[in-house]
Amino acid sequence: MGNSRVSDPLDLLPLTPAVFSILLALAGTEKHGYAIMKEAALPEGGGVHMGPGTLYGSLDRMIASGLIEETGFTDNERRRYYRITRFGSEVFSAEAARLARMVSAARRKAAPAATGRKAAPEGARS
Repeated sequence: MGNSRVSDPLDLLPLTPAVFSILLALAGTEKHGYAIMKEAALPEGGGVHMGPGTLYGSLDRMIASGLIEETGFTDNERRRYYRITRFGSEVFSAEAARLARMVSAARRKAAPAATGRKAAPEGARS
């Protein structure tokens, strides 16, 4: 994610765990940085533990890429709020779909091992 904006969400995939967790945190509502960091650290938020440098560096790059934007709202002079953009939502959905396909493939490949059966060689007929 550099400073140039792209128009196709697929061009930004795969996302880093930090970026995906930030988008996940912002998918529901606007949040300030510390709230994003706390939500990303939860298991359902990706379990990604980020320090302030990782978080705010990622936020700056995500703003430059058009994934998120500052809301302009602040409840004190240091706290800035962020929200996901329409493009950010498209990228988030594309990455979620990519990850779902990977999980589905992993489950299919793990199923024979869990039942004690050997998987058929690739290309073999049943």
